[in-house]
Amino acid sequence: MKRFNKSILAVTLSSLLCIAGCSDGDDGSDGADGAPGAPGEPGSSIGNTTSSVASAADLMLTLAPSDIVVTGTDAFQIKFTAAGTNAQGQTVPFSGLDKIAIYVTNQAANDTEIGSPLLWTNHAMANDAGYSMYCTPEGTTTSWGAEVDACTLVEDADNPGTYTGTWEHEGAAPIILADGDVNNLHRVMIRTYDLVDANGDAVDNKALSAVLDFIPATGELAISEKDSVSNESCIKCHGEIDGYPEGEYRISNIEAHHNYQQVENCIACHNPAIAGGEDDPAIGFNADFGPMIHRLHAGHNIEEMLEGEAAEMFGHIGYPAELTECTVCHDGEPTWAFNITADACESCHIDVDFATGEGHSQYNLAQSDDGSCAECHGSGGLSPAEAHKIGRRDDMVAAKAFVVEVQKLEVIDNGINDDFSSTLRATSKVTMNGADPADDLDFTPYMTNSDRGLLIGNVDANGTVTRGMGMKVTTGGGNFVSLTDGILITEMLVDDARLTGTLYATAEVQVCGDGTQTVECGSDEALTNLDGSDFGFANDAPINYIDLDGGEAITARIDDPSRTTIDESTCNACHDNLTHVKSTHGASDFNQCMDCHNETWGGSFHSEKTALLVDDDGEFLLDNSGEQQIIETLDTYGTRDLVTVAHRYHSGAWDNGSAVGVYLVQYPDGTNETHGYSAPSTDCEACHIEDVQFFAADGGLFSGKRAMSIGDDEFISPVSEACRSCHQHSTESALAHFKSNGAYTLNDAADTENLPVESCAVCHAEGKTYGVDIMHAGGSH
Repeated sequence: MKRFNKSILAVTLSSLLCIAGCSDGDDGSDGADGAPGAPGEPGSSIGNTTSSVASAADLMLTLAPSDIVVTGTDAFQIKFTAAGTNAQGQTVPFSGLDKIAIYVTNQAANDTEIGSPLLWTNHAMANDAGYSMYCTPEGTTTSWGAEVDACTLVEDADNPGTYTGTWEHEGAAPIILADGDVNNLHRVMIRTYDLVDANGDAVDNKALSAVLDFIPATGELAISEKDSVSNESCIKCHGEIDGYPEGEYRISNIEAHHNYQQVENCIACHNPAIAGGEDDPAIGFNADFGPMIHRLHAGHNIEEMLEGEAAEMFGHIGYPAELTECTVCHDGEPTWAFNITADACESCHIDVDFATGEGHSQYNLAQSDDGSCAECHGSGGLSPAEAHKIGRRDDMVAAKAFVVEVQKLEVIDNGINDDFSSTLRATSKVTMNGADPADDLDFTPYMTNSDRGLLIGNVDANGTVTRGMGMKVTTGGGNFVSLTDGILITEMLVDDARLTGTLYATAEVQVCGDGTQTVECGSDEALTNLDGSDFGFANDAPINYIDLDGGEAITARIDDPSRTTIDESTCNACHDNLTHVKSTHGASDFNQCMDCHNETWGGSFHSEKTALLVDDDGEFLLDNSGEQQIIETLDTYGTRDLVTVAHRYHSGAWDNGSAVGVYLVQYPDGTNETHGYSAPSTDCEACHIEDVQFFAADGGLFSGKRAMSIGDDEFISPVSEACRSCHQHSTESALAHFKSNGAYTLNDAADTENLPVESCAVCHAEGKTYGVDIMHAGGSH
């Protein structure tokens, strides 16, 4: 009605004006245009900006080379835009930034004979002005309790989310490098402070811009030639922070400085200007990024030689891969292979004094600089790749230096069997260094552990395995029958009840080699580990399934990708290979692991879980002899199933009793905390396959596992035991919760394996309010 009445009024007024304007004469000429009116006030931007975000990943800062001046005699300037994700999921300008820090570095050629060919220089550090420069709307801020000058940060009133920074104080801005070369690659990053969510709570993780690498002289974007370790490489062990754009990788779990998230961030401070300390017992490490990372990851391998802060901070670190496998971390440009410097090498070779020559080969060669390093180490047997045996395990497997494949299993009666057992004969094809071994050759001198050999066991209709029929392959092992033309015959007496249905057959042998072929252990050609022990290679061992009754063989559940939630690639992403993890066993895949680590072979073989006592500040408590105090916790475990031992080890629920690798500490209030595990503890996909599904439609485990043995006729429920094997869920209240939801546990085991399905999935299945995918949203926590 209102619109209708207004329309009538408008028509009426128009008619009146027309009547008043009637004339029989010609219309006059148009008058001159009037002066433009004054601009109106800007419209309200309410609803089109945000001043809060749910996570640091929701804040996006954009910089352009043309908006940055950080080198030369011109005044400092910077301009950038900030955008955030609002509650509706829209990307809108972020308004209200009140404090940032700007880090600037440049990459310049090294004109000396000491250090790498390219060096990072932090502009603020070069000006003896700290590590970065703050910017605030007031042009001052408080840092470490003192008021300091800052650049003046102004948000464009006409363009919310657009900010400029200028230096309004006397002299040049601390991140201006007056004598810097504008032709060098420059790197700029911004850290924002005081970021909050919609509730006003501080968000997790630092809010950092993506780094901008560019050439100031041309404004072109650039790529550093020095970066030889990518963020993806670090993420393999430390996990990834979720929510960032594709390709902008952020490292999740780095304790130092509360997590700067990219390698590019780290070098802003950890560069040659902060180096030193190598000869200072109070420090004990070189803080330049490359040498520091080498020493840090060497950790407990060199613990006895560490001093000062290095001993305190690094000595407990158990590097999960082989220390000599440089390419586990160095996945970028191979500058590590030819940029050979003393400070990089002595980080691990801590017992070498390059200045005096002590420990530098049998000749004790003194090196005054790095100029001649490449003469010996630039190529050949002393090059880093050769000296460190890069990729040798993979090369040995690819070359099939030692292959054992069980081709046939058969039950025979040789006249010595009683009424309850028969002889199982295994026929295997063996090749050694690409050819048939000599007839009746004894493999013992080539093996790091002669107790290892064939792995044979049962597979039931559900794919569950039962171990128990291992055969040694050495001539003196008791199972050996013959070796002719590469055909190995071994036999053993087996209970008749086991000799039916499907059997799995593989091998678990570790042999010595020289990098190209199998050689006798202890020989001059055999490779050795850092401690001088045999460097063992796992044999190549295909797994075969054979049905003794002539039916169709059944594949073990862990060997069926459609029924498993893990595979070797997820382990090897961090460990690189499983052979060194299992030491002398020679296991390289789960088909070998399953022989011991399954739900039918009860008993843990490990003592009660232990923890190291610490005070409220996390400092270790010592006993009267000066040793770290250890407490046995209330938790015990009765299974050796792969899921439980893997969970237990990686959560620290293990009986190591020392601050090495992954371990537990216990605070005075009784709470436990895992130390040494590199990824976020809730990041299930650090080990499990992507988009993992844990629960089946009936509420049991997706794999079909429904019970775990802890001994003779004693069985417990698998879901609760999988959860309980992480110490966070091993409290008395958690145990009561498991039992109330239908679980049989270690102190209340069932006498049958036909257990009811636990009701865990009602609340914790994927997609539920308290689903494991929600509660363990790993990378963003």
